[in-house]
Formats: sequence, C-alpha cells, structure tokens
Amino acid sequence: MTLTAETSRPSVTAAAGRARRRRLAPRVAPYLQAAPLTVMLLLFLLVPILTIVVVSFWDYDSVRFYPDFVLTNYTELLTSPVTWKTYLNTLKYAALTWAITLGIGFTVAYFLAFHVRSTTWQMVLFLVCTIPFWTSNIIRMISWIPFLGRNGLLNSGLISAGIIDQPLEFLLFSDFSVVLAFVHLYALFMVVPIFNSMMRIDRALIEAARDGGASAAQTLWNVILPLTKPGIAIGSIFVVTLVMGDFITVRLMSGGQSASIGLMIANEISLLQYPAAAANAVVLLAVVLIMVVAMLRIVDIRKEL
Repeated sequence: MTLTAETSRPSVTAAAGRARRRRLAPRVAPYLQAAPLTVMLLLFLLVPILTIVVVSFWDYDSVRFYPDFVLTNYTELLTSPVTWKTYLNTLKYAALTWAITLGIGFTVAYFLAFHVRSTTWQMVLFLVCTIPFWTSNIIRMISWIPFLGRNGLLNSGLISAGIIDQPLEFLLFSDFSVVLAFVHLYALFMVVPIFNSMMRIDRALIEAARDGGASAAQTLWNVILPLTKPGIAIGSIFVVTLVMGDFITVRLMSGGQSASIGLMIANEISLLQYPAAAANAVVLLAVVLIMVVAMLRIVDIRKEL
C-alpha cells in the first residue's frame, strides 16, 4: 500500500500542473498574440516619437547641437509670426483639399455603389480610379507643369479657342496648383472608405425610404449620408493628416512661393537645426492629433471597423 501511495504522488502532482497550465493558457494566449505587434509599435512608433520629443528640448548653434533642457525652441516657434502664418496656410490647404476630395469622393463612391449594378463593373471602375496611383507621386506632380504652365497645353488651348487673350498666370506656381496637386494625390483616400461604407448599406433601407414617399434627395440626406459618416471620417483623417505633413508638393507646385509646416521642418533639417525641427514636429503632431480627436468625437468610427 505504501508503494502505491508513493508512486501515485508524482502522477497527482503532474496532473495538477497540467490543470494549472490549462487554466493559465487562455489568460496568457491573448498577451502572447499581441506581443509581436506591441514590440513593433514600441520600436517603430513610440521610441521615435519619444526621441523627437527629447531632441526638441536640446540646444544647438550654427555648427552642432547638444543635449540640454531648454524651452528656447518652443518659445521661438510659438512666438514667431512666420510660424502662425505658415500653420494657417497649411490649414487652408488642408481645408480646401478636404472639401474638394470629399465632394469628389462622395460622388464617385455614390455612382459606383448605387448606379453601377454589376459587381464586376464596380471592381473594374474602381481599379480605373487607382490607375494614377501606379506611378510615383513626384511624376504625377511634374506632369501638371507642362499642362498648367504659361505656355502649357491648357493656356495654349484656351488662347487658340479664343476664350482668353493672354495666358492665365495663376494656374501654375500658386495656391491653385498646390491644391490641385493635393486633390489629385489624395482623392482616392476619400473614395475608398466612403465606397466601403456605402457598400455596407442595406439596400432594403433605401427601398423602404422610397416606398415611404421619400425623394432621391431625402433618401440621400436622411439614409445614405448618416450611414456613410464613418467612411467620411476615415477618409477625412487620411486626407487631412497627409496634407498637414506634406512638403514636397508645396515645394514643387508653388515654385517656392508658398510654405507649409512640412516644408518648414524640411528646411530646418537641411540647415542641421534638428532641435528646432523636432519642436516643430511635436507641435505639428499635437495639432494633427487635436484635429483627429475632434473628428472622432463627431463620428463614431468604430462602426466602420
């Protein structure tokens, strides 16, 4: 009997250990699954942002920068009229681009979702919208220069048609050309989420609205638009954040006559003023986050996810 009891103890202990592991596994598994993504976010998102924040408090001179804790970078940035003017100019670009891309994105998505009945044709036409994105952003921007230039195709065509007597100067190297390039670059970022939201709308709701006597405009305003708000919010976040951080578009399409926050940061980096550029980047990040939070407060984006 003693031998039987002694030999049974290890098996009881092993069974208890296996039972504990089985109870522990469901609790640990989610953390193990999230660990790779967490590590990636820490290494490639949180650490760079913290580094920029730290460097923004460093000091610098004309030839070098060195660790310190000063508020000079933020003081000079926030008290400079040039900074405020540049931020307002960037917000103007963001607002104009957002409004135009919203109109284009909603119209294109509405046509694809409700007027094209065939799923095959929906996919074909949607792929046609993506064709400009098969090339580089810079190539697409440069392609506007011979079209909008003083002696470009548009001015030459208008003069030949007798519509104008002299070339239109505002077409190139102006705010018009900058916004036009932004719309060309980022319109698809508004089309895709809105189209995705519209494809999720139950068509029975639209039929019910029509059966209830609602006109096309009433159906659009009271049924389709409210159900499309999550897609509009996602597209707005994409477009606004991309425009706020862009610098190459403003540099090329304005001919150096306009400025943006991204261009200001790029110029500071080229002059080796890394602490000042870091402080500017922190302020820009804060402004963009405030704008994104405001959008999320207006629209519940979780409905789209």
